[in-house]
Amino acid sequence: MRTLLDRVPAWWSSWSLPRRIAVVAVLCAAAVLGAVLAVTATRGPAPVAVPPLAPTPTGPSTPTNPSTPAAPSAPTGALSPLTGLPGGAGRILAVKVDNALPARPQTGLGSADVVYAIEVEGGLSRFLAVYDSDHLPPGDRIGPVRSARESDLPILQQYGRVDFAYSGALTRFLPVLAAADVVNASPEQDASAFLRGSDRAAPYNEYMVPSAVLARFPDSAPAQDVGFRFGDAPPGGVATATATARMPSASFTFTWSAAEGRYLVAFDGKPALSTDGGQLGAPTVVIQEVAETTSPRGFMDSPGVLSPYAPTEGSGAATVLRDGRAYQGSWSRPDAAAGTSFTFDGQPMPFHPGPVWIVLEPAAP
Repeated sequence: MRTLLDRVPAWWSSWSLPRRIAVVAVLCAAAVLGAVLAVTATRGPAPVAVPPLAPTPTGPSTPTNPSTPAAPSAPTGALSPLTGLPGGAGRILAVKVDNALPARPQTGLGSADVVYAIEVEGGLSRFLAVYDSDHLPPGDRIGPVRSARESDLPILQQYGRVDFAYSGALTRFLPVLAAADVVNASPEQDASAFLRGSDRAAPYNEYMVPSAVLARFPDSAPAQDVGFRFGDAPPGGVATATATARMPSASFTFTWSAAEGRYLVAFDGKPALSTDGGQLGAPTVVIQEVAETTSPRGFMDSPGVLSPYAPTEGSGAATVLRDGRAYQGSWSRPDAAAGTSFTFDGQPMPFHPGPVWIVLEPAAP
């Protein structure tokens, strides 16, 4: 039987030892390199690191959120029922936003399709901001978020069963909210969609992530007709550069800017700024006079002090501001299931396409 040494070629035996070592080293290196290339080919290219998102103006970091389901494509020529602008009807998110002095400037308010200003305790004001899921704030933040009020629910009935984001409420009001035809989306239902900022003290530092709320509460109704009509301005009206709506301890001044094609908003005589979009404003402003009263359910903000209540069913006077002119007309909403119609000179009053601000101003006694 031949041994392994007998099988070694003669030319190999004739080589010097250093030459043999060099050849073996080259062959081993080639084998290792081949193995590495084979493994790389089966695994694919190395992953590329994705940098984290930059912080937004509100300061706090963004919690991890599921993706918001995409809305279906809008049919060609479709217009939003809330703004009259081209686009489909995304799902609705309503958010209760604070307007106390320590809550200013707000975040995300300038992206709302419709903003309602409503009287709260002490004659101050708070906002109910309505968003279409297709028009969320670029920074994905809204706030400061505060507690719900009794006046909010009748307003929201016009919009269908929608996501309603707020933070807390009077203890006696909580069962009413739970039974209401809204999708309650407060921190009590899912705290992960809310966060605290570090730039101001509680309770004026709570913000919500709209994409997260819409993803976690996906059954909100799409935008629908709530009574608004859009189109060219009618003949008439009065040239009006500035108009002011008042509550007992709050005021809203709207100044026409021809350069921007909208009314710029001031709160209590000072420009209403936002953290993410400059001064607030809208091409259409409605000063809707309501028969301000107190809570129908007897809710109290403090012992012996009934909560204010702004009724939005019925009818009353309304001033529509658009294109630098004021149109003195009226509003009407026959019942809770109906939308609110606005008229001027006996005809539907068209709004200028774009966001709408509505101030529920207490009517004079």
